[in-house]
Amino acid sequence: MKQRGFTLIEILIAIAIFAFIGVASTAVLTTVLDSDELSSARFDKFQKLQRAVTTIERDMQQAVPRAVRSGSGESNTVVMRGGETDESDGEGIQFVRSGWQNPQMMLPRSTLQAVAYRVRDGNLERLYTNYVDNVVGTEPKVRVLLEDISDFKVEFIADVEEDENGNFDESEGLNWSESFVGAALPKAVAFEFVSKDFGLIRREFTVSGASL
Repeated sequence: MKQRGFTLIEILIAIAIFAFIGVASTAVLTTVLDSDELSSARFDKFQKLQRAVTTIERDMQQAVPRAVRSGSGESNTVVMRGGETDESDGEGIQFVRSGWQNPQMMLPRSTLQAVAYRVRDGNLERLYTNYVDNVVGTEPKVRVLLEDISDFKVEFIADVEEDENGNFDESEGLNWSESFVGAALPKAVAFEFVSKDFGLIRREFTVSGASL
């Protein structure tokens, strides 16, 4: 009985089929890997966004009516300032917050912290100093919260009616102001910025340290 092998054409066809399967599998694998990288990058950016919003919310909830004295020691009654500023490519806000941890007062500073927010070169930045009052020659420390930010705005509610439960009475709408300079804290502050990755984002916070 004669044994019959594969012809050259059959071998070439088989090689072509395996090559096609290999190319298709590589394309699918590459697409899956690229999608995984994009998903991971997107997730990392979303986590940064969550951390940034959490930081802003914490600062606003711990805002206190404490004015910052100038480097020369001059008194100041302004406890919060916000709106257009030369220090920011958009708008900015400055205030003092409490709750800065200093276990057993071991560090040479208080538990109060002067903070500010601004946009510079496309970055949403949080600025803070070790000392509440301005010390001559002391530069603020800068922490980048978010990148690729094209706009930044802050709005304020200085006075608003409240119901019997202490909630805002929104029956006549809330009147937001684009700037604020006050010797008392506003009732609420809104942060609004435009992110390249997530678009327009707006968060509104009540200020717990405001007098009711």
